[in-house]
Formats: sequence, structure tokens, C-alpha cells
Amino acid sequence: MFFLRMPFFLVIAFLFFYNNVNSCTTAILSGKCTPDGRPLLYKHRDADSLENKLLYFTDGKYDYIGLVNSKDSLGKQVWAGCNSMGFVIMNSASYNLNIKDTAKVEERDGFLMKQALQTCATISDFENLLASLKYPSGIESNFGVIDAKGGAAYFETGNNSFVKYNANDPIVAPFGYLIRTNYSFSRDINEGSGYIRYETAHSLFYNASAINNLSVPFLFNDVSRCLKHSLTEIDLWDFCPPSSERPCFVSFRDFIVRDYSTAVAVIQGVKPGEDPQFTTFWCALGLPFASVAVPVWIKGGKLLPAVLTAEGSLNAPLSQITLELRDDCFPIKRGNGLYYLNLAAVINKENTGMLQKLHPLELKIFEETEQKLNFWHQNGMNSVKIQEYYRWLDQLVRSEYERLFGLKP
Repeated sequence: MFFLRMPFFLVIAFLFFYNNVNSCTTAILSGKCTPDGRPLLYKHRDADSLENKLLYFTDGKYDYIGLVNSKDSLGKQVWAGCNSMGFVIMNSASYNLNIKDTAKVEERDGFLMKQALQTCATISDFENLLASLKYPSGIESNFGVIDAKGGAAYFETGNNSFVKYNANDPIVAPFGYLIRTNYSFSRDINEGSGYIRYETAHSLFYNASAINNLSVPFLFNDVSRCLKHSLTEIDLWDFCPPSSERPCFVSFRDFIVRDYSTAVAVIQGVKPGEDPQFTTFWCALGLPFASVAVPVWIKGGKLLPAVLTAEGSLNAPLSQITLELRDDCFPIKRGNGLYYLNLAAVINKENTGMLQKLHPLELKIFEETEQKLNFWHQNGMNSVKIQEYYRWLDQLVRSEYERLFGLKP
């Protein structure tokens, strides 16, 4: 890229001015590259809608759980989700698929993902859905999809066509995974965005693959909370402030985490032959530094954990509380203040940063959920037991946020 030989101050200026809203970082991981052989779908969501929640839907051929904007009271658009057949979908906006297309069509990406969750059981079903669209479609996304048969693929989809990339094909994905930010490989790759985030994620995935650590905790902790920058080669852990008492501001552009990161969705599929009901939707609502991952299952029924959902246009409690903590991370509201992170609020040498405080809570959730899933795989899962677990998770998350921050979700 042309800026690799630019003086450092010009590089910073370039990063400062170049930005896109809806700048998600995503990946699909086939079962052949994960420790337990189950595929994973990953979406780090960056969007102008900071309020997000999960909703349970019964308005299609299949029941499904979807990540939606909280203001979308009817759940007309879904930004990541899974259904009762183990079909899973998400997207990252692409900015190089429709560059020379002059068609003026309403954006349909979120509507399409909702339709796919309502009607699709497999990747083949989704491919047929794309083929049946009326063009121009109003689509410009990299759609990541996995299914209960072991399928894992990206569909780079524009107004008039789509191209499929199969993560199970060793020629396409030699390490078993594919990453997409905000450009598509099937078009001129110099016309999109998200190149620096792609390189950061690529390095993280490559190293994790080498030690067989492409797991759910890796995606949350090492990717969505990464403090490394692949272009400047800065690791903010090297500048860990002494305490949280005094703000320590750092330029914060083109890290995987953004000032407008709104949610992280990691959906673990099943091995071929396993019951699709074991598909596990992990979601951390809000800024990843201030949030924790909480699991849900279709088998649990309509009553999702209360911290993750809300009625009408209300915001989910976990999303709402992370907005309050977000202000500690980005306290400067005028001018370009949101481009500067108060690193001392996130990490510090006294281990009182919000990332450090919340790590034991999330670790406990991971460990407890692993035990539950191991037991359920052997003895079966049912909605009663899942609802019991949801209530335990709710109480745990609420009590810990109150204890750690004096805030009640």
C-alpha cells in the first residue's frame, strides 16, 4: 500500500481522516481448524447504532435468534443470528462491490439476513436465495454462513452478482478459516477499507492456528479486545498506565476495537450429525472493553437472558450499562475527542481497568458454560434447564457489574 513508506506523522494523519461507519471485522472458521471440530462464525460489529440487543423470533419457517438495533422495535433487520436448523449468518459491509454501479436501491443487507434465518437450513439454501434475488438487490456485503452439515463459506454479494468462498476448500482457505473486513476479494481490493484491521486479525489468527487455539475465548479476548495495531506495530499493553487515577490518552484509530464498536457475536455451530439445537450464540453487547460474553440457545425458548434483550424500542440492560462505561473510555465529546482512548480506564498496572476487572467474570461464564454443554451433550438439553441457567447468568452479571462498578444493569 502506498502509505507504508509515508513518514510516521503522515501515517497518523491518514488514519485520523480515513474511516467508515459500519466497519465490522468478521471471520468464518471451519470445523477442521478449531480444537473441538465445530465451526465458528465471528462478527465484531461497528455501527452508528450503539444500542443493540438480542431477540427471539417465531415469524418464519424456522425459529431464530438475531442481533438487532434496539430502536428496531419490530426486528425488521438482523445483523447476526442462528436458527433452529443450525443455520448461522452474519455480514460485514463491503465498500468495493458496487463502486461503478449507478443503481439507486434501498440497502437490504439486514432484511436479507432476516429472510435467510427465516427460511434457510443450509448454505445451499442461502446460495439459492441469493440466486433468486431481484437485481439490483440493494446488497453490498460479505455474508459469512455456517450450517449444521459442516458448511462454512463467505458470499461476497453486490447489487448484481455474488461470489462464493468455501472455507472447507484448502485452496481457498489453507488454514481452514477466512477473514473479511470492509472490502471484497472478488473486486479491486484497493477500493474498499479495513485493510489495517484485516492485517491485525490475520496475524492473530495465524498465530492462534499454529497452537490450535482458534476458540470462542480467543475470538473475544485476543481479537475483539486486541490492543495491537498492525501498521504502526504499536501494542498498547506496552504503554500500560500506572493507575486509573489519572487519564492517559492514546490515539485510537484502526484498531479492531473502535469507538463505535457495538457488539461481538461468536456463534459456535455443531459437528455433522450433532443436534443443531446445540448451536451456541455467544454475545457481548456494547463496547468489548466494557462487556462480557453471554450464551443463548434456540432450545431455551423465547425468554432470553434479561441482560441481553428488551421489549419494543428499549435497549438491552447490558448494552445500556456499557454505554455508561464507554464514557470513561472516550470522555472527550467535542471535536475529534472520540478518536482518543483513555487507556487508563481500560488497563493499568494496578489491574483496576475495566478490561481487567471483567476478565474473571467472563472466564467464569466460559468455564460454567463448558461444563453445562459437556453435560448436555451426554444427557440431552431441555428448555427448563436452559432457563435455569439463564436466570443464574442474569444474577451473576448484574451482581458483578454492581460490585465492580456500582452500576445496576
